[in-house]
Amino acid sequence: MKRSIALTALVLTAAFAVAQSSAGKFPWLDKMSDDPDKMLPGVDPTKVTGNIVTSGSSTVFPLSEAVTELFVKEGYTGQISIDSIGSGGGLERFGKGELDVANASRGIKASEIEKATASYGSDPIEIRVGTDALAVCVSSKNTFAKDVTKEELAKIFSDAVYWSDVRASWPKKEIKRYIPGTDSGTFDYFTEEIFKKKKEPILGAKNLQMSEDDNVLVQGISGSEYAVGFFGYAYFNENKSRLKALSIGGVVPNQESVDKATYPLARPLFMYVTGKTLNDKPQVAAFINFYLSNVNRVIKRVGYFPAPAADLKKAKQAWLDATKGRY
Repeated sequence: MKRSIALTALVLTAAFAVAQSSAGKFPWLDKMSDDPDKMLPGVDPTKVTGNIVTSGSSTVFPLSEAVTELFVKEGYTGQISIDSIGSGGGLERFGKGELDVANASRGIKASEIEKATASYGSDPIEIRVGTDALAVCVSSKNTFAKDVTKEELAKIFSDAVYWSDVRASWPKKEIKRYIPGTDSGTFDYFTEEIFKKKKEPILGAKNLQMSEDDNVLVQGISGSEYAVGFFGYAYFNENKSRLKALSIGGVVPNQESVDKATYPLARPLFMYVTGKTLNDKPQVAAFINFYLSNVNRVIKRVGYFPAPAADLKKAKQAWLDATKGRY
């Protein structure tokens, strides 16, 4: 099921003027250094006009929603639509030239790059905005499952019928599986890590329910002590009273395990945009600028983890290069 929001500004505040001038659409760039350690030029959301269309990952959705709400709160006067249809669905629309920004919980594929380049006349730019620790969850009612290995995950999400098929000490009760749909970047990532990109084992599992809406998965898993599923950490974080996240190989998903790269299912979160879009639509350039400058203000509250500082600097440099016509 697709989720979407459209946020429109109601309150106006003042900051830094983003105005047109003889220098072009981005006059502040004349004063900017190529040094990615420097802050991006300030954005006054009250001066940003025009609508923005984004779509894609259900995992990135709550993060983009939080940044968008902040953009609106600080005075943006246009409308931003955010559709949650899965990374694959969003990148498909991106490839057709239908979006300003695509959200993804996996890297863009070569075939998707080719289509987007043909549609926009400009190569996609990868913007890393955060890190997710994909959470494998059971109901809080589940009293037996606490830790699993990656090999056991492969059994749980493929040919095991009963929990006891995975461990003899676990009950002989049928496993109920709730997982993202095949358009989901989370599905792609999980199958790559657990099944070496093979989809047949998980798609052939019994008692399998699939949905692009992570809240549907949360509802299903929390409703039975014999259910299991996986999704972005933010959805576990929002439902801790109903869910329990399994540790994998003795490592729990948290800030420490993400920072130390010990949690085996940690992954980057991305946005994709083209240089042409950034230059043709000043509102999109302003939004990406604002996003990169403010994402770490909201990311922990949402339930994700900051991108490494080097990756955030790389994203800021890509923005600078693009708005100077280097993409």
